[in-house]
Amino acid sequence: MLSADAVQRANSGHPGMPMGMADIAEVLWNDFLSHNPNNPNWLNRDRFVLSNGHGSMLLYSLLHLSGYDLSIDDLKAFRQFDSHTAGHPEFDRAIGIETTTGPLGQGIANAAGMALAEKTLGSKYNQKDLNIIDHYTYVFAGDGCLMEGVSHEACSFAGTLKLGKLICFYDDNGISIDGAVDAWFTEDVAKRFDAYGWHVIDSIDGHDPKAISAAIIEAQQQTDKPSILACKTIIGYGSPNKGGTADTHGAPLGDDELELVRKELGWDHAPFDIPDEIKDAWDTKAKGQQAENNWNDLFNKYSTQHPELATDLNARLADNIPNDRFQGLHQLIAELQQNADKVATRKSSLIALNALTDDFPELIGGSADLTGSVCTFHKNSKAITASDANGDYIFYGVREFGMAAMMNGMALYGGLIPYAGTFLTFSDYSRNAIRMAAMMKLGVIHVLTHDSIGLGEDGPTHQAIEHVPSLRLIPGVNVWRPCDTMETAIAWKLAIQKRHTPTALVLTRQALPQYDRDTDTIEAIEKGGYILSRETGNLEAVIMATGSEVQYAMSAAKKASTEGLGVRVVSMPCLDLFEEQSTDYKDSVIPTGFEKVMVIEASMAAAWKGYTGSKGVVIGMNSFGKSAPASELFEYYGFSDDNVFQELIAMIKR
Repeated sequence: MLSADAVQRANSGHPGMPMGMADIAEVLWNDFLSHNPNNPNWLNRDRFVLSNGHGSMLLYSLLHLSGYDLSIDDLKAFRQFDSHTAGHPEFDRAIGIETTTGPLGQGIANAAGMALAEKTLGSKYNQKDLNIIDHYTYVFAGDGCLMEGVSHEACSFAGTLKLGKLICFYDDNGISIDGAVDAWFTEDVAKRFDAYGWHVIDSIDGHDPKAISAAIIEAQQQTDKPSILACKTIIGYGSPNKGGTADTHGAPLGDDELELVRKELGWDHAPFDIPDEIKDAWDTKAKGQQAENNWNDLFNKYSTQHPELATDLNARLADNIPNDRFQGLHQLIAELQQNADKVATRKSSLIALNALTDDFPELIGGSADLTGSVCTFHKNSKAITASDANGDYIFYGVREFGMAAMMNGMALYGGLIPYAGTFLTFSDYSRNAIRMAAMMKLGVIHVLTHDSIGLGEDGPTHQAIEHVPSLRLIPGVNVWRPCDTMETAIAWKLAIQKRHTPTALVLTRQALPQYDRDTDTIEAIEKGGYILSRETGNLEAVIMATGSEVQYAMSAAKKASTEGLGVRVVSMPCLDLFEEQSTDYKDSVIPTGFEKVMVIEASMAAAWKGYTGSKGVVIGMNSFGKSAPASELFEYYGFSDDNVFQELIAMIKR
């Protein structure tokens, strides 16, 4: 009734799913879910994820009734400006919302990531009779979640990894927005999940508390398989005229129908009026605090017997990462020299990872079936398997979207810094999860290699042309396209330090030259854009470049200097960070109003038009590439020493 009344008050929302899953939620939250509203950050709490996030009022009702800091006025403000009760749940640990859900299917993938984090950290830290990480991850999901392909990726993987503490409640109500799903969703869900390696409990009466309770107990006892509880429910349960139909899915029931619901359910109270006996019965604060107190006693015993492990775990959970933790990386930076051998930045990334791994055991890597190509398996990497979760590397298989969404779940869990790799062009598959990471401010790290026409012979299907500018368009993502090992090392450092910012590391397949820098220049890399090569004499032109194209900028500037022309080269590995700098700093790099700025990047040229000045030029891509060796493609599309120099001279004369 709280859910239905809040939707009616907002005149917007989805009453059907909350009414249909209310009986399941009541059993789970009152009889099984271990959590503490007094401390939503308690490490060993059960995680609850509402994957079918359109039913958000169910979650808000549960949080309010359980005693979280979500008031009745917050419920009355459902879907209103700047309220805590948005149309779809938005990550807010302080009030018990574990993740942002809305795009269907991502929540169940987040939950798989959380369950994997629980299994991995438990394998690392639990000791005999001292299981300090030992809880369940529960997820509600509907037909829409299971239709989305990401659910297949994540659930297939969860079965393979035997994530036995992942329990999914499938709201099998047979209805989606367009009506009865049997016209477009007829697969046998039970057989599908059985094939994944899940424990399946089918045809549960989702309105029978005893049946629901028995199914949960059975699922908890199945320790080597995730469980799916297929619950037969009636969408809009209690609505005599609209229940069981799509009319309850995404629209208020109406005042007249709500009066009929009250009679049908025997609810004699006004909207948002909760009798004291119901408030008292639902309030979980005392029970939750006792559960955490018991765990604190266990952890104190653990800390006494295993002080180093306890200290290590607490360090993992801290957000602040000081500079002095990067000892291995600082040593690498000190060793990098001018005229080093050419190296692809994907290999520079592995060099940086090898320098980081001893100092950051919380790094947990992986790849979507491209480990050797994307260089994500460092010197200490150990694969996580179904039988041995005490590792730090995940072979995700060809599951880019599921991989990205599971990384979000691991980052939400805490104690881990997830990174994983694929080709840049396949970031299209990951994009919605990257977007969610930006919304939730999660410091996940995407290693995206083979970044342009430099991919070569695999052709335009695999050559990323529009991907870098499109990733830059996602608010709150730091997109790095480094030009050499030094910039790559700095990119990794900031990606790790910025625990509330997702990072995309865009890396080359082809080998690139290395550049010499003084201490001040190295420090300036952290600003995202900086002067790599300063002009001699008067400033005639600025060449701004990223990644593999910096070499053409340096060559043209060097040749111009022999002709008495002052050309400044600006390396812009992270435009997002550069734009955050002060106006004075940005003006010191690229003078405000300067007319002759050339930009070189092997991506869509139109994305750079705002940076070139009235007489500037962009050397970029205006079409998809072709299948040919990379050297031929760069020459063909104008990325060559000769063409860049000719364009530079023409710009200076303009």
